[in-house]
Amino acid sequence: MASVMRAGLLLESGVIPLRQRPLDLVHLARQSLGDPGIECEVLRIFQTRIRSYRDKLEASTRPEELSLNLLAILGASAGVGAWAVADLARLTEAEMKSGLPINPERVDDIALAIEEVCAFITPIIRDEPMH
Repeated sequence: MASVMRAGLLLESGVIPLRQRPLDLVHLARQSLGDPGIECEVLRIFQTRIRSYRDKLEASTRPEELSLNLLAILGASAGVGAWAVADLARLTEAEMKSGLPINPERVDDIALAIEEVCAFITPIIRDEPMH
């Protein structure tokens, strides 16, 4: 919980409501055993990997590639508590499995959600020394 306070989650209008945050910091703290150093290291790795997965998703041309990259995005996002990204990836994967073609707007939505999470993460990891 200390990392939540340290993360500077205040906006001009007040505190960001928990459900509207791009990242579930309580989930992240549980996953990292409450160690702020581990949290930041996990977030650094996540930020690098999720952007790579996004780029691969956008470049995917075959259904197998799309599915593989959606699952990678889903797993990485769920691991850190980026629920909006995970939900979008899960929904897109379910649509694919049901035989629906991938809507390019859905991929754009995933990319936008990823950038929102990364923008939220940047000030958290910027203020924490690398280990």
